[in-house]
Amino acid sequence: MGNGGGGNKKGRRDSPSPPAATCCRSLTPASPKGSSAPRSGSRTRARRQVTDYTLYTGALGTALLLFKSFQVTGNRADLALAGDIVKECDAASRGLPFLTFICGRAGVCALGAVIAKHCNDQLLLTHYLSSFDEIIVTEKVPNELLYGRAGYLWACLFLNTHLGEKTIPHEHITSVAKDIIDEGRKLAKKGNCPLMYEWHGKKYWGAAHGLAGIMHVLMHTELKLDEKDDVKNTLLYMIRNRYPTGNYPSSEGSESDRLVHWCHGAPGVALTLAKAYQVFHDEHFKQTAAEAAEVVWNRGLLKRVGICHGVSGNAYVFLSLYRLTGNVEYLYRAKAFACFLLEKADQLIADGAMHGGDHPFSLFEGRAGVAYLLLDMVSPSESKFPAYEL
Repeated sequence: MGNGGGGNKKGRRDSPSPPAATCCRSLTPASPKGSSAPRSGSRTRARRQVTDYTLYTGALGTALLLFKSFQVTGNRADLALAGDIVKECDAASRGLPFLTFICGRAGVCALGAVIAKHCNDQLLLTHYLSSFDEIIVTEKVPNELLYGRAGYLWACLFLNTHLGEKTIPHEHITSVAKDIIDEGRKLAKKGNCPLMYEWHGKKYWGAAHGLAGIMHVLMHTELKLDEKDDVKNTLLYMIRNRYPTGNYPSSEGSESDRLVHWCHGAPGVALTLAKAYQVFHDEHFKQTAAEAAEVVWNRGLLKRVGICHGVSGNAYVFLSLYRLTGNVEYLYRAKAFACFLLEKADQLIADGAMHGGDHPFSLFEGRAGVAYLLLDMVSPSESKFPAYEL
């Protein structure tokens, strides 16, 4: 595969694009049967019935995409529509036990609070923060990113990043991080890795359910020296036990060198190793992140388009390495993947050569993820994998 072309390093826009609100309505849940559309010129928006409120495959992913568009274009119509969608997600998720940013109530409240802040709506901001405070992390909660403590902790960090470091108290963040460390140490007593976790009976390594995702979130918190050592040595354990090809097992002991996804395999690990270099300042982590990126370049042009296990998510590996190293080759590779999606994916999906995703308009499995990537390509130096990089 050749380079994806040159271009301005800052990814400068040559001409303004229409607001995402004009092209994202197909990504919002359909109106319930029997509902009437607002009159022409009415300021009242039609209410949308949300059945899947999650960021992963549901309406909240559309809201995050619109918020991203607002950040890139400054168009407040996108911000307003994002806020409307979050309100419906708020109603749909109220009282449910799921607590993470990607698949739970914490994502609704955290994104809602940030959008309310940008809308200068103090009352709504207070509502979302109060609702966030009501989320309870029980002892039975797993530790992984999509459904567990790490996913809740990421929501706390997201709030502090966007609203100020004291929004969620430091003591609360360190307490949750300590619980994750303690749980990892308990299971690790049975093996050679300092920290280990299970989800549905398997010891996963990837970003979605396993070590890569949990370590990535922990590295954004203030850890004690012994805790930092355990995180670092867990990553070194993963590096020592990767496949000869440079790819990473999906779970402890797996011999199937097959998956090159953000959720399982080298892509998610590469993002985590890039963060590890920033935290530990160890050249070994930068080198192994680059080696994982080579796996993604050679094997990461997948048959799906999405962020979780598709081409869009794999493109973020190159954006992350570009930000880390300044090496323009990584930017060219990100552009190559993005151009492939932009120019080839629709026809390949129509021909049956690619799969549009089980939820084809969603953020993590479908075209909304492609749109998010393309928005990030406007300013690659400011790009971030949604709901993973801060």
